[in-house]
Amino acid sequence: MKFTRERGKSAPRRMREMLAQPGIILGGGAYDALSARIVEQCDYPLCVVTGAGTSMSRGYPDIGFVAGEEMVANARYIAEAVEIPVIVDADTGYGNAINVMRTVRAFEQAGVAGIHIEDQDWPKKCGHLQGKKLIPAQEMVGKIKAALDARRDPDFLIIARCDAVTVEGIDAALQRGEAYREAGADMLFIEMRESMEEMRAIAERFRGRIPLHFNHSPSGMVPRLNVSEIEAMGFSTCCFYAHTVMAAVKAMRDVLMDIKRTGNSLAVWDQMIPFDEFWEVCELAEVKALEKKYGV
Repeated sequence: MKFTRERGKSAPRRMREMLAQPGIILGGGAYDALSARIVEQCDYPLCVVTGAGTSMSRGYPDIGFVAGEEMVANARYIAEAVEIPVIVDADTGYGNAINVMRTVRAFEQAGVAGIHIEDQDWPKKCGHLQGKKLIPAQEMVGKIKAALDARRDPDFLIIARCDAVTVEGIDAALQRGEAYREAGADMLFIEMRESMEEMRAIAERFRGRIPLHFNHSPSGMVPRLNVSEIEAMGFSTCCFYAHTVMAAVKAMRDVLMDIKRTGNSLAVWDQMIPFDEFWEVCELAEVKALEKKYGV
């Protein structure tokens, strides 16, 4: 946990206040508490928890293998590790509208600022994989309303994610977005493909009417724009979910292959964080100061 956490506003309240300010909010992707600490230490104002990264870190592709309790447990470790608000991928809510109510309560108790729930059928797939299936729009509307009714903190963010663009087309996605907005969702997150025309259609339809959440996916299936361009289109957040886990996979593979090739870790010395600095990612100096304070 973060040992000297500041007292004051809740994570959902701080997230609401950030959304009320002008300018786009950058979200750095995390898949565990260590990566979340790095997001915070790199001065990102928001941490977003990747469902794909969480699943991959458990040895599974993001196709519905990881259950709600595992995602909540991971979210709790992350929320305890950082001060910045955390938004978590809650997949489909793990069942029907009644299951969604329990899901919302569990994530609230974990200490995160909000969650996004998608309109896929279970077992779901990563938003940037093919073969997704959707539930009817009205079923998703019911889930959104159930989520809003279940939350104890009115600031807790319920983000409606729509995966219809690659399944039913942009017109259906826009219609679903309208339905989700009317149901009371706090933010709208429409997964995209590499089409500036479709991206503009989403922005023009919803900007100023509901905050828009943008996933700057490295899949190659979204326009690779600068954050300033995304902000100019009217999006409220720009989030880099999977970049950290994909970078970590490459770095681990490169280090292990170089050690195997050379038979010595000297070849990878400059690819690793220094040993003392490594411990400070998780604030060892602070723990030592507390040990001294309390006579441990």
